[in-house]
Amino acid sequence: MKRAAAWAVHLYTGMGLVAAAGIAVQIVHGGDAAFRLAFALMAVATLIDSTDGWLARRADVKTHAAGLDGRRLDDIIDFHTYTSLPLLLLWRAGPVGSGQEWCLVLAALASAYGFSQTEAKTEDNFFLGFPSYWNIVAFYVYLLRPPQMAAAAAVTVLAVLTFVPSRYLYPTQGGPYARFTNAAAAVWTLAVITILVWWQDAPPALVWGSLAFPAYYMVASWAVTLTHRQKK
Repeated sequence: MKRAAAWAVHLYTGMGLVAAAGIAVQIVHGGDAAFRLAFALMAVATLIDSTDGWLARRADVKTHAAGLDGRRLDDIIDFHTYTSLPLLLLWRAGPVGSGQEWCLVLAALASAYGFSQTEAKTEDNFFLGFPSYWNIVAFYVYLLRPPQMAAAAAVTVLAVLTFVPSRYLYPTQGGPYARFTNAAAAVWTLAVITILVWWQDAPPALVWGSLAFPAYYMVASWAVTLTHRQKK
């Protein structure tokens, strides 16, 4: 039973790849309705990614399903659902503008570096460098449609931040502000689900207001980095 439970967790992680396949199909199909479904599937993939680690620890997969490296499987899926597919959607939907697609290539290369770092996650449970949340970037750039130069600039800045060894919160692993961050993330998730339901009819105040959580995440992460450096 323990072995079956452990392999079931690996299968659960693998469902993220099924979501990724669905995202790819919707991006190829194109159009606002398809992109809406693609973002919904990204949300599903994120939910799986946020919960499979806890399940893996509960099932003790390293003991009972040691033949498969769940972390490697998770990273393979995450690179698609957090990076390659969201960036592909930005290219397909066109909010960064023609002639500025180079910033998407830069973001992909930066994420490849971020995922491949030997210390992508620090020993004290932080992400090191911007943690490739391109799914969130794509969601807001698509919905808010900022000027194309501003969208390209935002993508470029975040790509560069991947190479800057700043600490970013990893609240599911504990650490500073973890309880508040997880609670705020739950509220933000409900807001995102509401936006996905209403989509283009979502009140602008809700869409703009939901940006408060990503802004808090970035500021809190930089505050942690500053505190860490001051202690050295």
